[in-house]
Amino acid sequence: IEGSEDKPAIVKESVHHFFKYVSGNPLVRPPWFFDINEEGEGIVDVTTHLVDLVQWEAFPEEIIDSSDVEMIRAKRWPTVLTKQEFQEVTGLDSIPDFLKKDVKNNELHVFSNGEMIYKIKDKYAKVSVIWNYQAPDGTGDTHYSIMQGTKCNLIIKQGEEENYTPTLYIESGGNIDLEQALKSALENQVAQEFPGTTMEKVSETRYKINIPEKFKVGHEAHFGQVTQNFLKYLTDGTMPEWEVPNMLTKYYTTMAGYKMAAENK
Repeated sequence: IEGSEDKPAIVKESVHHFFKYVSGNPLVRPPWFFDINEEGEGIVDVTTHLVDLVQWEAFPEEIIDSSDVEMIRAKRWPTVLTKQEFQEVTGLDSIPDFLKKDVKNNELHVFSNGEMIYKIKDKYAKVSVIWNYQAPDGTGDTHYSIMQGTKCNLIIKQGEEENYTPTLYIESGGNIDLEQALKSALENQVAQEFPGTTMEKVSETRYKINIPEKFKVGHEAHFGQVTQNFLKYLTDGTMPEWEVPNMLTKYYTTMAGYKMAAENK
């Protein structure tokens, strides 16, 4: 579906945290990580990946030009860190001079958050990135995605109910027998490539897709997959026709969002 400015057809939202524990130890971040002149702002950082997902999932292997993108609205806002929080996450006793430009009332303002709503090939999309200081106990980074179709909606949630593990749901969005359609797809097309994948009815209109652990590729393994693709392109001496134009359009989109958000400050 096309969606609208108030209810985009495609939504990608992620929430991250500056302070976290990795393998039981506090993650120490360098002070320049909080300098937007060095690290960049949130609206052109993680959003790059979300814009990439919108293009890749909604228009696979299609060439997307910058003329296919229209920025509707965008905003940016800071995460405010106290001096104690900055000391905790960096291990430094004080805020360095190069960050003093972002200090107000003895607190560090980091423009790490951003949101943009835009049209891509006449479909409304929204991407949003939020950086909080620290997640509540027992929680973590989260990702939410919805892609609304004429027959069903694809939803990815990663909240408490999912034990903070990305989980796919399929929700009825039209007059079809979704249960029968899913059964047929899982027993035929899906079973050929991902055997053991099942569905679980969680409401009258929504089904949870249970994916075997062996098919769940972790964050680090994704880098390996990307490297394999790159090496294949390098060996073949060629890339798909959509690769370069879509990359340029991806960065055009994030910069259009940044410019609009900066003008609206």
